[in-house]
Amino acid sequence: MKIILGISAFYHDSAATILIDGKIIAAAQEERFTRKKHDSSYPFNAIEFVLDFAKIKLCDVDQIIFFEKPFLKFERLLETYVAFAPRGFKSFCMAMPVWLKDKLFQKKMLFNELKRHDNNFNEIKKIYFSDHHLSHAASAFFPSPFEDAVVLTADGVGEWATTTVAIGKGNKLEIKKEIHFPHSLGLLYSAFTYYTGFKVNSGEYKLMGLAPYGKPIFEGKIKNKLIDIKEDGSFHLDQSYFNYATGLTMINKKFENLFGQKVRNPKNEKITQFHMDIAASIQKVTEDIMIKIAKSLKEEFNISNLCLAGGVALNCVANGKILNEKIFDNIWVQPAAGDAGGSLGAALALWHIEQNNPRKIYNEDSMQGSYLGPEYLQKEIEEQLDAAGAKYEIFKDEELLDKTATDIANEEAIGWFQGRMEFGPRALGGRSILGDPRSEKMQKNLNLKVKFRESFRPFAPSILREDLSEWFDLNVDSPYMLLVSNISKDKAIEMTEDQKNTFGIDKLNIKRSEIPAVTHVDYSARIQTVNKKTNEKYFRLIEKFKEKTNCPVLINTSFNVRGEPIVNTPLDAFNCFMGTDLDKLVIGNCYLDKTNQNQFLQKDYKNKFELD
Repeated sequence: MKIILGISAFYHDSAATILIDGKIIAAAQEERFTRKKHDSSYPFNAIEFVLDFAKIKLCDVDQIIFFEKPFLKFERLLETYVAFAPRGFKSFCMAMPVWLKDKLFQKKMLFNELKRHDNNFNEIKKIYFSDHHLSHAASAFFPSPFEDAVVLTADGVGEWATTTVAIGKGNKLEIKKEIHFPHSLGLLYSAFTYYTGFKVNSGEYKLMGLAPYGKPIFEGKIKNKLIDIKEDGSFHLDQSYFNYATGLTMINKKFENLFGQKVRNPKNEKITQFHMDIAASIQKVTEDIMIKIAKSLKEEFNISNLCLAGGVALNCVANGKILNEKIFDNIWVQPAAGDAGGSLGAALALWHIEQNNPRKIYNEDSMQGSYLGPEYLQKEIEEQLDAAGAKYEIFKDEELLDKTATDIANEEAIGWFQGRMEFGPRALGGRSILGDPRSEKMQKNLNLKVKFRESFRPFAPSILREDLSEWFDLNVDSPYMLLVSNISKDKAIEMTEDQKNTFGIDKLNIKRSEIPAVTHVDYSARIQTVNKKTNEKYFRLIEKFKEKTNCPVLINTSFNVRGEPIVNTPLDAFNCFMGTDLDKLVIGNCYLDKTNQNQFLQKDYKNKFELD
């Protein structure tokens, strides 16, 4: 038996993964345990969990691999500061002490941290380092259902690379070409995230959600001034508009002058049509680049499968556009496409590439629905709920599913906590908030009363796989909510001329389909297909809802409030339930009604977490 522990940490979304003989056993992000969103610290709790789940001690682990190479990253920082000198001296002075004290001697630091898990661990030579983008590429290719594939990774920056192309065949994976820092599609998108007043490294999906409210009127300006895009999709950014290479902000005055407005201050400035148009413009440019790259890769390598990872692969709208263009026959996106997935990719790269172990290919994929986190027994759930003072009833599965489906059909908001927690940023029916997609008021209510977030943010539909093509213009699996497609024509409601002329956020209140709560303003939806094999209880709940309503779709959003990581434990779930306007909580076989709870247990949840 060969055990590998993969670790990603110290930038954002720290995580840990355990492989046993190449099989993914467990994986989780540190944020879920510490309750600190995008936690970048050493993933002590995540490592404790994966070891515990695999029932092993750290000294039983054969190899430990970190997802990137600190020396190469340090070299990039030094060379960047030298190249841009004297610009950036201030951030150089801030960065260097941290590097010289901690990051440069990461092997020793990791060794010291690892000893905290197991005093008997004393073999520093068990620690290895992978390359950042190789970790991403391995996380995309090795779990995929393909024998061979083109693997495209794009994010902010790893050591030097920001975009890479690799070719995977069997158990081999080789990076063929790269685009290097400071030219980065991820950082370009983040620059606009920053400009519109959202948080870099977490607000990018807000920018994507805002885009359909605007028109891409600044597309020409971006392409003419900020980025030079070649025919094959490779690109070059004009650094005179940006500050991220050396400064403490993403953009500079020249960038602001180009678009005619200062950076939006989220504390006191509302989102306007200008910000919606900016969002639409950068989204369109991103899609164009991704499509150009995909087309040139298909032409060059003539392989029919595409795998995607890196933060940019979480841009499910761009993924949907690549699929629509029918460039590749099949597309597979790693559900933990960001840095958390680097812990998984590094471990898989070590197992397959370095150690030449054969690869087993599964029909769907080898991610097990991405349900790789902690699970709680009924007894543990009851203990945690009792300790919290919760009032609950216990029902057998059939009655529990029937009651929950009835509640959803009555437009109630349900906290749903079942089975293993998801790995990656999306709730997939393990730690979800559920609602009725047919309700016209559900999107607004969930956003404002439960999630405490901006009303424009769209919700995803979970749909039974066999009903997919009847409701959406899509007929491929989308188990990880990483493909966007349009609602079927016969389910859509045509807008009147007056409605077409509405602007911005007013578009939100127009009913566009039979399932308005999950239909975005451009008739699109971020789809999750649900399959009986990977999540039977969730599948049966949607089936039960379909029996009652003739609708095989539920609203599925992550079980948390804005700025909070997805809930991990039964206690986290109860606290979130008591701090929001959720009506019911269904956790294991326990059923909690808000009206039966002790009102003194209510939480002030709205101000508990720092806004993202």
